[in-house]
Order: sequence, then structure tokens, then C-alpha cells
Amino acid sequence: MTTQRVTLTRNVLIGVAVAIMIFGAVQVSATVVQADPSIDSFWGKFKVAVIKGDKESIATMSQFPITMPYGIPSVRRKVELLKRYREVFSDQTNAAKCFAESKPEVDPADKNHFTVACKDAGGSEVVMYGFVRSRGVWKLRFLDNIAE
Repeated sequence: MTTQRVTLTRNVLIGVAVAIMIFGAVQVSATVVQADPSIDSFWGKFKVAVIKGDKESIATMSQFPITMPYGIPSVRRKVELLKRYREVFSDQTNAAKCFAESKPEVDPADKNHFTVACKDAGGSEVVMYGFVRSRGVWKLRFLDNIAE
């Protein structure tokens, strides 16, 4: 090949590489979800309440009925949550341990929902706690075991 052809080929390759990098950067920036400070604030309070076993605070930060996994009746009222606390936060997973380590996952398609995934006794991350924002306030809304 002549020197001109080598230079032309190199310039074309460099141009294609730059175009791919620019397109890739645009794609990545389009998929980044803005952090929502209200989630961080709520999550900090909620996880501390669970770690401390503060049932009253947890009930205040819950939206009833709390939907439960298949075959388990929903938690319909605060008094029921107080009685069934262990069922919600200890039977499927060790929520206190999980919440100390986990971070919320926000659905990019719906910024009014987020979930926190926890491991079951077998070590599989299949227990999901779901939270919703209603009238500007975050609340626990469901517990699900996606393996069931």
C-alpha cells in the first residue's frame, strides 16, 4: 500500500472510533438515572427503623395493605403489622442485615417506585421489598419472593 492509502485508512479508522466513542457516551448519559434525594432520606430512616426493630416508625412509613408473597395474606393495618412484624422482616430474609448493606434500585421507567433486594436463607437475592411514593411521601408497599 502507498503512504497515502495508509494515512487515509488510518484517518478513517480514527474517525470511526471517535464516532463510536461519542455515540457511546451519549447513550450512557441518556441511561443515567438522576439520584432522588427524597429516596435517600426515606431509605436512611426506614433502614435504621428496621435495624433497631422500631415497629411504630416502620408502621408510620408503610402504606396499607402491604402486599405479601403468593399465598400469604396482606398486612391490612398497623396493628396487624405490629403482630406480624417477624413475618414481614425475618421469615423470608434477615431484613435488618440486608438493609444495612443494600441500596435502593429505582425503576427508570417509574420514578415513584423503588425496590430493595435481599437474600433468602439459600443466598439467592429473591426477596424484594417494594416502596412507592404517594402524594410526595415514600412508603413500604409490598414484600415479594420472586422465587415463589
